[in-house]
Amino acid sequence: MTYDQTESLPASRALATPADPVTETAARPGYGGQKPAAAGLPARDAPGGDAVGRYALASGILRRHWLAAALLTAGLVLRVLAQFAYRPALFYIDSVKYLYDAAGNDPEGYKAPLRAIAAVSNLDVVVAVQHLLGLAIGVVIYVVLLRRGVSRWLAALAIAPILLDAYQLQDEQAIMPGTWFEALIVAGIAILLWKPGVSWRRVMLAGLVIGTSATVAQVGEALIPAAAIFVLAAGGGRWRQAVGKAAVLCAACAVPILAYSTGSYLLTGSFFLSHSGVTSFYGRTAAAADCATIKLPPGERALCPTPAQQARGNDWLEFGTFAPVQRHYYDNHALSSGEVNSLVTNFSDSVVRQQPLRVLHAYLHDVLKVYAADRVSLPGDPPVARWQFQTHFPYFLSHATPSIVRAAVGRFGGGLPSVWRPVAAFLRSYQLDGGYTPGPLLLLCTLTGLIGSAFALRRRLPLAVREPALACLLFFVSAVLVTLVSDLFVFSWRYQLPLLVTLVPAGALGISMIITSIRTRRTSRAGGGDAGGRELGGRELGRYASG
Repeated sequence: MTYDQTESLPASRALATPADPVTETAARPGYGGQKPAAAGLPARDAPGGDAVGRYALASGILRRHWLAAALLTAGLVLRVLAQFAYRPALFYIDSVKYLYDAAGNDPEGYKAPLRAIAAVSNLDVVVAVQHLLGLAIGVVIYVVLLRRGVSRWLAALAIAPILLDAYQLQDEQAIMPGTWFEALIVAGIAILLWKPGVSWRRVMLAGLVIGTSATVAQVGEALIPAAAIFVLAAGGGRWRQAVGKAAVLCAACAVPILAYSTGSYLLTGSFFLSHSGVTSFYGRTAAAADCATIKLPPGERALCPTPAQQARGNDWLEFGTFAPVQRHYYDNHALSSGEVNSLVTNFSDSVVRQQPLRVLHAYLHDVLKVYAADRVSLPGDPPVARWQFQTHFPYFLSHATPSIVRAAVGRFGGGLPSVWRPVAAFLRSYQLDGGYTPGPLLLLCTLTGLIGSAFALRRRLPLAVREPALACLLFFVSAVLVTLVSDLFVFSWRYQLPLLVTLVPAGALGISMIITSIRTRRTSRAGGGDAGGRELGGRELGRYASG
């Protein structure tokens, strides 16, 4: 099979068996009791052949991909249990602003599918769709990895976290945009990686999807440079064309962002996705500032927290009712909201300029927390219990109180909040006793993803090595940029969930690259240099077809 043949390979071929039983001919006349009329015909053309053919194809796929099928089944069972354990849905602190109005605190792109589904059904269906999205994300990642030459067992293991991680399940069960954001991440990456090479059409389509992700979660803007880096690296030395495609990608990304910002301007008078970056970065700088030594103008001095306030962490400093920044927004009537935004921005700039090492140290300390073996909350972190299954229906003061939740379900449907305690207890036990992606595994994926991405920077690589390396680069850089931008404001275990759809696949690709490299060297030594490398390259390319 040549490189050109792999470019137009349909997805079904990535899952089908090499010897498709559907195309096997029926038995010869008189053999095995076959009627002569059916003898010698393809199975599809024999009487009842359509049903037999479909069954044979499905059974062949299941046999060939049994591990992925088993993981998908387990993921489905867990999602069904979560669906019935907490009715109609879980509500988080931010859920209400997506149901009603975020007031500019976050982009409201999630409101579109949320309101569309709720308009024709209820909140039960909203979370059911999110659970199906979680399963679909796993399937798409699996197929993309197969098409990039990853072995079936390794590709299956790569989707285990997104299918089985209890924190992912809890997020899907909640009225929150995380699952839709992950789906848009995977959709954008899959469009770019579906075939070898990068076409203008796929670049434009991927750009539109990636830009849309930023209207669901603003951190999606970090995917734009990641995709641009991939397009430039995939240029293969044709820099003029690669730069042109990168420019088209960025322009396509800007379309949904500009459309959303224009709509925001027409409705609110503010041309932005949200203003959350102002106060969010204040939480980071205020927690790191040494207020005893920093030099601030009188207007900014009141924004510097006390040591007791700093001990409560970035999250409280950003959102706490009695945090200094909140007093400025709600108690200082002498200043407009825009003037307060300017004051907060100037304070953060002063901290970064005068005490950069303190900010950098606090930031890197948060970045490394994701590699912890256990899911725990350190002092100053948002409590991890917020994203853990409970044996009762969870409520949150001032944002998701019983009265607020009852009003929401009364408007959008789904019935009064209820908990199936035995199943809820099982889900909580599963989550607390190891049903999550451990930090050391993410560390392994970081190392192997980094190694695999480094292959993409080398010249004169065989196609069987270059294409997986480029895929690894895209997944890995996406994981790094999204996580670094999220942690820039505050460390939250919820913000680490996109790693399941970016870093873990990158790690799998990196492991595949390492294995391929070792095999290439061994084959070259045994078979006489380039001949052995070409033989392995052809064999690896064939895996794009067979999965």
